[in-house]
Amino acid sequence: MGGTQAGPGGDAAAAPARAPRGTIRYWAAAKAAAGTAEEPYEAATLAEALEAARGLHAERPEFARVLLRCSFLVDGDPVGTRVHDTVTLAEGGTVEVLPPFAGG
Repeated sequence: MGGTQAGPGGDAAAAPARAPRGTIRYWAAAKAAAGTAEEPYEAATLAEALEAARGLHAERPEFARVLLRCSFLVDGDPVGTRVHDTVTLAEGGTVEVLPPFAGG
C-alpha cells in the first residue's frame, strides 16, 4: 500500500557505473606523435586511459614508442614509479603526458 517501489533490481542497481571522464594533455614529442594537444579520456585508471589512447592512435606507431619514455602527472601530482593500473583517475581530472626534455 505504501508509496515506495521496492523490489529487486531497482533503478539505481540497474545503472552501470560510468568511468570518470577528463582530459589527457600531450606535450612536446608526445603532442607531435599524437597529432593533437589534448583529448578526452573515460577511464578509471591511468593504465586504462593510456591503453585507450594507444588504441585511438594505433595508426601512429611513434605514439606508443613515445609513451614508453614519458612521465605523467595526474591532477598535478607526479606518477613517478607507481604502477599505472594503481593510479586512479577522477571525474574532470587531467593527465599530463611529458616526454623527456632536452637541455638543462
